[in-house]
Amino acid sequence: MTVDVRRILTLPEWADSVRVLGGATGTARPVRSVRPMLTPGDDRPVAAGELAVVTEPVAPTDWRIDTLLRRIADADGAGVLISAPGEPLRSTLLLADRLGVPLLVTTAVPLDLVIAARLLLASPDLDRATLVLAVHGRLSGRLRPPDVVVSTLRALLRAPVALLDDRGEPLAGEVSDTTGLRLERVVPQRVPLDDGVLLAHPAGRPALWLATELRGDAAARADVVPPALAVGSDAVERWLLTNRIDRERDARARSALLGDLLRLDGEPSADLRARVANEGWRLGGWHVGIRIGARPGVDVLTREPDVGRALRAEGIDAAVVEHGDGWTAWSTFNQEPTAAQVHDVAARLRAAQRRLRDTVSAYMGVGRPHPRPEGLASTVAEATDAAKLAATRPESGHFLHVDQLGMAQLLLEWTRTDTFEPAARALLAPLRGQPGDLVRTLAVYLDAESSITETAAALGVHRNTVSARIERVEGLLGVDLTQRDERLALHLACRVAG
Repeated sequence: MTVDVRRILTLPEWADSVRVLGGATGTARPVRSVRPMLTPGDDRPVAAGELAVVTEPVAPTDWRIDTLLRRIADADGAGVLISAPGEPLRSTLLLADRLGVPLLVTTAVPLDLVIAARLLLASPDLDRATLVLAVHGRLSGRLRPPDVVVSTLRALLRAPVALLDDRGEPLAGEVSDTTGLRLERVVPQRVPLDDGVLLAHPAGRPALWLATELRGDAAARADVVPPALAVGSDAVERWLLTNRIDRERDARARSALLGDLLRLDGEPSADLRARVANEGWRLGGWHVGIRIGARPGVDVLTREPDVGRALRAEGIDAAVVEHGDGWTAWSTFNQEPTAAQVHDVAARLRAAQRRLRDTVSAYMGVGRPHPRPEGLASTVAEATDAAKLAATRPESGHFLHVDQLGMAQLLLEWTRTDTFEPAARALLAPLRGQPGDLVRTLAVYLDAESSITETAAALGVHRNTVSARIERVEGLLGVDLTQRDERLALHLACRVAG
């Protein structure tokens, strides 16, 4: 391990009491020895890589400081440390800058600094071992949650530390630049920064990363810090494994309780009511079922917080249960919701679905409102049916309300005739082959009840793009989509021949 002036400045004894007055550009000079001298006039030869430490206080105006700076520069030394009651002359500082020789000043006992620096030089692994032991001492014993691990490392490293998810987003702590990380590689990484280095160590499954930014003088510890990160990563992984076991046990209990509710025949028993109350669920009132299915490969247990956040962000207060290959949820009203309230809830759930799909590949179905405990099973069953169809409908954004499902099924039954399909294909023929995927845009637009905003969100394009495409559709087909009859005809045609 190469030790330079920057590295020595990060030692605890030096970091709290030593300042760089001049020659800051030379702090990258390697240090091979640290030699105490009584005065700047000590005329013993200077060795290459030598850091000279003047042990007696020096007057700031002492001309011998300049002489010592020149001797260090001529011998390719590392720098000069003095103990001075005031700032040296400006000419001295300018000389240090011009020579690129660090001029350091301290308020501590110089010989104590010599001892700390010599220990580092004599045993390059000592700092690494000391740091690892300190981290292990703080994090061993009882389990620590990730935010405590991060704050402990931040205090010991005196640098930013963060726990990152598999997209590089911080779950705890903060670092400013993660662009160079290759998150698909589950191995320790070292990424150069403009003025330092980013170190990252994998921590548990799914891929989490414990990362720290070492900038400026702290970058000199880049060879020391990785083992400490590894100890911190082990602490995070132990907490995650234990926490997952607890969460899996709780999830099984919640799923079993939900199963008892969905199989309920008659009034719930006192024991069942007590279990429901313990979970904070409500049996009275009117329930709207929600079924969120996850694509293969999604860790349902780990991603449950994402589901809760997406629903809460849209103002949906719902119980969420890990259930099979996804989540079953429901929202409860004190009284029967009006049609307007149901429409509003559906709109907010659609928005939550879009928000959730930023992090989880999932689809959503929503049931009708049903009252009392027995109604919960009915609305969840409807939501489950709707979700199964939503999984195959990208044009709806993989979202389907059971009311939409009923109407769509009726229309499709009516249009499954030998004569309608050719007519539908002929009706849409002018749109085929046109740029902008006009047939799909029209289908999504009509499914979204002519909402430009909803269509743009489902297609992942700008509102203005959707508006322009719909204008082209009207022009090519010679229709007015504000007319209900024409919308209905095109909607049917898109369903059958789109």
